Amino acid sequence: MKRILPLLIVLACIGGAAATMWFLWSKSKKKPVPVRTEHAEITDIVQKTVATGAIVPREEVEIKPRVSGVLQELFVEAGAQVKAGDRIARIQIVPDAASLQRAESGVQAAKIAHDNARRELERAQGLYSQGVIAEAELARYKTDLALRQQELASAGQGLQIVKEGQTRGGTKLSNVIVTSTVAGMVIDVPVKVGFSVIESNTFNPGTTIAVVADMSDMIFLGQVDESEVGKIKVGMPLSIKIGALEQEIFEGKLEHIAPKGKEIEGAIQFEIKAAVTPKPGVFVRAGYSANADVVLDKRTGVLAIREALLQFDKGKPFVEVQTGPGQYARRDVKLGLSDGIHAEVLEGVTKDDVIKQPQNAGPPGMGGGPGGRGGPPRGGARR
Repeated sequence: MKRILPLLIVLACIGGAAATMWFLWSKSKKKPVPVRTEHAEITDIVQKTVATGAIVPREEVEIKPRVSGVLQELFVEAGAQVKAGDRIARIQIVPDAASLQRAESGVQAAKIAHDNARRELERAQGLYSQGVIAEAELARYKTDLALRQQELASAGQGLQIVKEGQTRGGTKLSNVIVTSTVAGMVIDVPVKVGFSVIESNTFNPGTTIAVVADMSDMIFLGQVDESEVGKIKVGMPLSIKIGALEQEIFEGKLEHIAPKGKEIEGAIQFEIKAAVTPKPGVFVRAGYSANADVVLDKRTGVLAIREALLQFDKGKPFVEVQTGPGQYARRDVKLGLSDGIHAEVLEGVTKDDVIKQPQNAGPPGMGGGPGGRGGPPRGGARR
């Protein structure tokens, strides 16, 4: 009994050590990574670039006064529809002291000349009645008086224009009445009653009373980066999404690409313009921010795989296709158009092939970059 007990203790220690080593070995052993697979699918691939900008009217006209003064009355407000010739505002003239003095002096001089011509005519009529002068001489005095009357009337009207900006009986064509030059909607009235306004002339653009635009003809005005501008052309279709109208997608057509870029926040940007197709019942306000997807190329109903399934060897793309249970073989593929997530497959795989996911591919729906290195950049066309 004394010999058996030590032996049992030794055996127990050896068993415990063996169990501990097996436990540690089993914990350190890596679990096999399950193999995930996918199939190629029939889908549409659209390659596009995004331009940021805003929705603005094609034509905006600034209505400016023809005389300087104080804004006395406004006849419209933002949102009103106007026609060409409709009244926008009334200007109260603040006469210039020098101009007023010259006009008043002109009236006084014309009045003196008129009074003198009238006295000369009265004297000539007395002489004619006595037979001293001929009728032709009398007619000359009458003509001179008529000319002086016209000069006096003209000087009086000039004085009234300096004081009031119009003559008595002035119509809507008067300079103090600001009228719309085009038909459309008043989208902005940047002044208020009582503001001092400056006339539009050769040396000054003048104060803007209102901005009128045709809201039925809107365009997308945006910017495209210099790296993308070479890929777009006039006439390309656009898909425009307005931030304030999240549920609406507007169609557009590219009309203009600026020939010269501008530096904006350290990057060269090129301005583009695109006509926006209106939708019935949807009112688009001027100044809405928007993003436009410019469709560079499109494939409909083509065989495609996720770019994340691609691997590259010296720049050549390939995938691993299942050849048997747990067995996969390399298969070179020829690619077509890519949108950065899916790539068109021209040759190499079929819809029924089972394609192995690389470990860094990520599950479907997450996108992910190509497996391996040396591949072309995502989003570019591969042929």
